[in-house]
Amino acid sequence: MAFELSEIKELRKKFGLTQTELANKAGVSQSLIAKVEAGKLDPTYTNAKKIFDALGSLSEKAEFRAEQIMNRKIIPIHPNEPVKKAIELMKKHEISQLPVLANDIPVGLISETTIINMMAETEPSKIAMIRVKDVMEECPPIVSKTSLMSAISNLLKYFPVVLVSESGKLIGLITKADILEKVYKG
Repeated sequence: MAFELSEIKELRKKFGLTQTELANKAGVSQSLIAKVEAGKLDPTYTNAKKIFDALGSLSEKAEFRAEQIMNRKIIPIHPNEPVKKAIELMKKHEISQLPVLANDIPVGLISETTIINMMAETEPSKIAMIRVKDVMEECPPIVSKTSLMSAISNLLKYFPVVLVSESGKLIGLITKADILEKVYKG
């Protein structure tokens, strides 16, 4: 994460640190921090890097991880199930997408959008025969439970959901709504 010299005081306060505490973490003097924050001194490259590295590590520690954001309630569907069952599950659980799992391994995603697009292109008499595997989208990205919220947020710009795994096992999922809930809740 890139910082500007003018942001040091604001960031230090955001992390609840005194000038002395930041100086100790960065391996510089408290007076250097005070002079930089007051705009009276431009630090050497080496000292600026030490300060920014200390702030960067605090920023990373302060950021939410996937395991803190994820929804542990996973409602999957098998690829051989009829699309009608996917619609019933989405309606029952008030969700808009389902991960598609074969033998507990994520293989795709089915969403309201996918289903609506399929219905628009299919004769009504044939809709009941269509299986999830015939219309599912590619598998969404899978991240570890320690992935940072900033990385997950970037993935959610391109995908409707991100799956979370631990030791190869699916343990949760994250949508934009999950991130908004976490950020505005606490």
